[in-house]
Amino acid sequence: MSDLGDWFRSIPIITRYWFAGAIVVPFVGKLGLINPSYFLLWPDAFLYHFQIWRPITATFFFPVGPGTGFLYLVNLYFLYQYSTRLETGAFDGRPADYMFMLLFNWVCIVITGLIMDMQLLMIPLIMSVLYVWAQLNREMIVSFWFGTRFKACYLPWVILVFNYIIGGSVINELIGNLVGHLYYFLMFKYPMDLGGRTFLCTPQCLYRWLPSRRGNVSGFGVPPASMRRAAEHQLGGGGRHNWGQGFRLGDQ
Repeated sequence: MSDLGDWFRSIPIITRYWFAGAIVVPFVGKLGLINPSYFLLWPDAFLYHFQIWRPITATFFFPVGPGTGFLYLVNLYFLYQYSTRLETGAFDGRPADYMFMLLFNWVCIVITGLIMDMQLLMIPLIMSVLYVWAQLNREMIVSFWFGTRFKACYLPWVILVFNYIIGGSVINELIGNLVGHLYYFLMFKYPMDLGGRTFLCTPQCLYRWLPSRRGNVSGFGVPPASMRRAAEHQLGGGGRHNWGQGFRLGDQ
């Protein structure tokens, strides 16, 4: 148990709470302590009956059962792996910026969920994080099941097909990829690579809540040269940022 506790405490703080919530909320529903219907994102209940917790619980909840257990575990693994890699990699030392990314993606997914009547938001948010990681490491060669190897930029689409095969919904994964692309384009591609204006900026209240740490070295992905030059001035309060070389899928 001490080894398990040490491992859990070693998870970076934002990923740790997200990961814990993604375990606790589904099992509360599984055990029947709270009716699982209260966790779902129902537009009428949220908009007209002021059940304002639903966008949050729908992000953590997943109906675990004999037909969905494997899909749940696979996506829980993706959450742990790629959220950890982003938080300790491209966003190393800048928890406020990482939290802002999650909040931006979450708001976009909630709005989409209300429009499209999506009741579960766990997989879209995980896929949005995975997509951002894949774009920041797009030239890296990753390994997937059965020894298949390809560039990281294709990973979100490979997982989309993989999740569909094991029982997922293409819509959930597709929405996650599109939201992840929106964040990546507005935060990295457009201002840093195309020379456009910056549309996204982390609020100062998040920096006060989650202050940046100086002197950290990240280790995931190599963005284009124009991104690296701009990143020195736009991200993390102006500190120089070392993107590192990254590692293959599944490495620890």
